[in-house]
Parts: sequence; C-alpha cells; structure tokens
Amino acid sequence: MATIRNLKIKTSSCKRIVKELNSYKREVEREAAKTADMKEKGADPYDLKQQENVLAESRMMIPDCRKRLEAALADLKATLDELLESDQKEGLEIEDAQNTIAEVEQLFQSTEA
Repeated sequence: MATIRNLKIKTSSCKRIVKELNSYKREVEREAAKTADMKEKGADPYDLKQQENVLAESRMMIPDCRKRLEAALADLKATLDELLESDQKEGLEIEDAQNTIAEVEQLFQSTEA
C-alpha cells in the first residue's frame, strides 16, 4: 500500500539521483578539460594515461546513474498512481512528485535529442 511517506521518499530519491547525474556530467567536463590541457602541455605519458583512466571512470558513471534514475522514476510513478487511485489527489507531496516526474522526463528527452 502506497503512503504519502513512501511518495516523499521516492520523490527525494529521484531528486538526489538527478543531482548526482548532473554532478557526474560536470565532472566529465572538468576531467576532459584537464586531460586536454595535459596533452597540450606535453605531460608525462604515465600521468596522461592515469588522467584518461579517471575520465573513463567518470564517463562510465553516467549510464549507470541514468539506469538508476529510470528505475527510481518508475517506482515514483507507480507509487503516485497507487495513491491517486486511493482517492488522495491533493497535497504538496503529490504536487511535488508530479513536478519531479515532469522534470526527470524532460531531462531524459533533452539528453536523447
């Protein structure tokens, strides 16, 4: 049985994963710039290789984070649907959940385009 408390938890989980995803994207940009700078300055090949490994690890985290966000979004939608079917159609938590769903879906659409 879905409760408002479960809805709040799942909404917060989605928001946290979105922040995490954005953080990984910024990290990839930062590490890519650092790698390019090292190549430009002719850094030691070993250091350059280590930096490329750091960049690759950061890039691998983005698809993992997207999968977790997709799963969290599906959970949130299911919980929201269950609450709406049980005649709880109002409240800040429900509105917050609906806004979060819209934001996450917009994020997915903007990254696919």
